[in-house]
Amino acid sequence: MAFDFSGQSVLVTGGTRGIGRAIVEAFAKAGARVAFTYRSSVQEAEALKAQLAAQGTEVLAFQADAADFEAAGRVVEAVLEAWGKIDVLVNNAGITRDNLLLRMSEADWDAVLAANLKSVFNFCKQVYRPMMRQRSGRIINISSVVGVVGNAGQTNYAASKAGIIGFSKSLARELGSRGITVNVVAPGYIETDMTAALPEQARQAMLSGIPLGRPGTPEDVAQAVLFLASPAAGYITGHVLHVDGGMAM
Repeated sequence: MAFDFSGQSVLVTGGTRGIGRAIVEAFAKAGARVAFTYRSSVQEAEALKAQLAAQGTEVLAFQADAADFEAAGRVVEAVLEAWGKIDVLVNNAGITRDNLLLRMSEADWDAVLAANLKSVFNFCKQVYRPMMRQRSGRIINISSVVGVVGNAGQTNYAASKAGIIGFSKSLARELGSRGITVNVVAPGYIETDMTAALPEQARQAMLSGIPLGRPGTPEDVAQAVLFLASPAAGYITGHVLHVDGGMAM
């Protein structure tokens, strides 16, 4: 399916690497103006910004901690000042601090919940009124198969990703009457920097549980996000779209 987002303004959090970068690139290819945030990947952000600008894409990049409410407000305000609207918000920013609960520190719990879940609250809260005034908008939050089925050693990550699902379903009920949809994409085992560090034994074990027999790509996830942001998904809200090769069926 070919998507056309010409004239639309898109904001993606955590947009410089892996799934986030694929989402940014996909929206740019589809003709959108794209703004993205990053926390520490300065070189990657500058390279991505230059790449998109060379393609003729209107692009904005913001170094901001998505877990910081005030920083989220500044980003949204800057995008609105530049482009007048935000048609699509994709909350992708996230981290892992894996460990068995027995060994997990409070700091690792707090960091993951802040980066993965509070960041979603922050940006959704900041675009709430602008999208309400527009009486239109698409919010797509990136969760994980782990938030649906759980995973040993990832209680913090699973809790944050499960929280995104409950948050999104509730927000979908709040915003539906204003023509705003809120949906979730739950990726499975996707080949990114985050999963590249897995030991080969863990990789093979994960692959054995995927009916399609292969890991997903960031582009697989990006295409699902574009679908949910498109007119084709205009009657879909509060939904969790699994992009996991059948892992959690």
